[in-house]
Amino acid sequence: MVNIAITGACGHMGRVIAEIIGERSDCLVCAGIDKAGEPYGGFPIVNSVFDLAQKPDVIIDFSHPSALPDLLNYCKMNSVPLVIGTTGYSDEEKAQITTASAQIPIFFTFNMSLGINLLAELARKAAQVLGSQFDIEIVEKHHNRKKDAPSGTAIMLAEAINDELDNSKRYVYDRHSVRKPRDKEEIGMHSIRGGTIVGEHDIIFAGHDEVITLSHQAQSREVFAVGAVNAAVFLAGKPAGLYAMGDLIK
Repeated sequence: MVNIAITGACGHMGRVIAEIIGERSDCLVCAGIDKAGEPYGGFPIVNSVFDLAQKPDVIIDFSHPSALPDLLNYCKMNSVPLVIGTTGYSDEEKAQITTASAQIPIFFTFNMSLGINLLAELARKAAQVLGSQFDIEIVEKHHNRKKDAPSGTAIMLAEAINDELDNSKRYVYDRHSVRKPRDKEEIGMHSIRGGTIVGEHDIIFAGHDEVITLSHQAQSREVFAVGAVNAAVFLAGKPAGLYAMGDLIK
């Protein structure tokens, strides 16, 4: 049985994760960490990770980048694996995650959905076949409360493509002030925010007289919660290192 603590337990994702764990027999929620919200689900909720009464086997984090320093410090001090589902990290914060993974196992991906990670692999294959003959654009859509843009998932998809193309592409986020034709070295990134869209990503390969579009739609946040819980069970007992969805799939 894997004992899991949830950071951001009172948020929407935290509650969905707790619900998913409650339906499984191989793990349970031993505690939640959240500065706001009322207790639910029969497990204690504390204000800080340092207030945990018992050491969990794994922590799942769906909170805010500002929580990262305390999480990394606690997990390093107590040798606790960490699953990170929060997005919006700076390059410096990503470097801190990588550095910490030398001491503890960390599962870090921009998207916990199995489908999205398959989409990234399909995009790699498309880039390999189509090469520089097709223009590449990525369009992502999310709800009107999402703060970061482009989404971490869109960046993950762009990086998968660019890695396949020997990092020959540069990302273009804004065209309105640029009065010139598009060049071949671009990957265009476009963000749409509105309503309650959970998450939609389209990768467009536009060539001469033909267009190929790879798409993924998340119908609910449950797909991310399931992935995060699978990652937590997978990570329990693993050696230090930086893990991602590809490791879980293998």
